[in-house]
Amino acid sequence: MESVWDYPRPPRLEATSKTIQVLFGGQIVADTSRAMRVLETSHPPVYYIPRSDIREEFLSPGTGRSFCEFKGSATYWSLRVGDQTSPNAGWSYEQPTKGFEPIRGFIAFYASRVDECYVDGELVKPQPGSFYGGWITGDIQGPFKG
Repeated sequence: MESVWDYPRPPRLEATSKTIQVLFGGQIVADTSRAMRVLETSHPPVYYIPRSDIREEFLSPGTGRSFCEFKGSATYWSLRVGDQTSPNAGWSYEQPTKGFEPIRGFIAFYASRVDECYVDGELVKPQPGSFYGGWITGDIQGPFKG
């Protein structure tokens, strides 16, 4: 069991070999065992997926920008599968700050803006609130910011 209150601030970036999947519109839009996860105090892990493990035909640039004091400026991505669209379903750091270079171009998805997300076959719950994108699994303990 991991407590999000044991995660560091500033956040830590680490590789994971867990299988990460994102489903939307009846399709697996992302499937990897090469994700990176960001761990930050009070937040469930955020999983960043290599672009090569995402079906890019479903991606299009989203709108808006945001800034993270630790990772830099975020770029948003929308998903479209058939007639289903999820605006700003994910985000990436195309020019991340020092220490977060390994996630350059990787995309993280909001579990609340897609149909389903899985970590090693376990259906995740989205982090509360509409801004944060952490994924809650049975081995993650809160309370969670959001």
